[in-house]
Amino acid sequence: MPRLLPLLCGCVLALVTAACATRLGGAAPAGARALPRDPASLSASAAETLGPDAVDGLSHRPGTPAAALRQSWAFTGPRIGYGSAGDAAAAGAAPGAPAGGGEAAGADLAKASQNPVGDLISLPFQNNTNFDVGPLDKTQNVLNIQPVIPVKLGCGWNLINRLIVPVVWQEEDAIPGIDEQFGLGDTLYTGFLSPRAPSKLIWGAGPALLIPTATEDVLGTEKWAAGPSVVALAMPGSWVVGVLASNIWSFAGAEDRADVNQLNVQLFATYNMPCGWFITSSPIITANWEADADERWTVPLGGGFGRVTKWGRQPISWSVQAYTNIEHPTAAGEWTLRLSLSFLFPKKP
Repeated sequence: MPRLLPLLCGCVLALVTAACATRLGGAAPAGARALPRDPASLSASAAETLGPDAVDGLSHRPGTPAAALRQSWAFTGPRIGYGSAGDAAAAGAAPGAPAGGGEAAGADLAKASQNPVGDLISLPFQNNTNFDVGPLDKTQNVLNIQPVIPVKLGCGWNLINRLIVPVVWQEEDAIPGIDEQFGLGDTLYTGFLSPRAPSKLIWGAGPALLIPTATEDVLGTEKWAAGPSVVALAMPGSWVVGVLASNIWSFAGAEDRADVNQLNVQLFATYNMPCGWFITSSPIITANWEADADERWTVPLGGGFGRVTKWGRQPISWSVQAYTNIEHPTAAGEWTLRLSLSFLFPKKP
């Protein structure tokens, strides 16, 4: 049964995504046909480009016996990127954006879903299936549950609170000598402080905190870790381009586990098209500074497409992306299929 649960999660998300694409063929929300040019509003795919992050394969140094894994484990847990369009959309909204009907309200909703540091509650689900993991070419599935709750602060600032809770399944011998695993990974909290005033440069900065919530030793680090995270982006024409960077260091936790010192850099570029469609690429580059030089970097290359639309009365954003790792540790996956679905909850007038 544990083997079936994560696969069912991935299948359900895939079916829902396909249903949205098929059933909603022409059902883009009113106002989504014209790309907003207001710097305060991100494009439909900025949501996708800034969306959180995926969990690539947990890795260890090749040839390490199972008994020594706890000491040699290399952290590649929840990334602090926001790699899927629906996810970034989920990150924020235009302050006070209405959710009612009508063309004007639809245009406001489109803007709300396109601002990564605004005032929109959202619930993104991001399913990452990693293929050819480890020396035995196994499969790993990670479903990231990523609620986003913005809070208005005084003096024109917003605090965007985001959690990434990964549900992980991996085959037996994905890590040689380790049985099939299923459970929660480590939870990542990120808080972005961002000005509410419109600007040509949209930015946010704040802390990232890794919380050791993994239900199995091999699915987490057993370490508390923290560090800074910053994001900056611009929107020339129909494009959304930017970068998100962070580095976290462990400061407490199990003494017999490897320290955490990881860099995350996400470059994102999205091109918006009519009717809410977009194409996007948002690879998350990581460096595990605790690993050997030849096992340190993960560099993916790829992209995909998606749409901001409605499912009945519920505003959503969905996307499909695929990435191949042109540089990666021996134990990491060769490529990843990413399916994302975000439920958007704009404030009522």
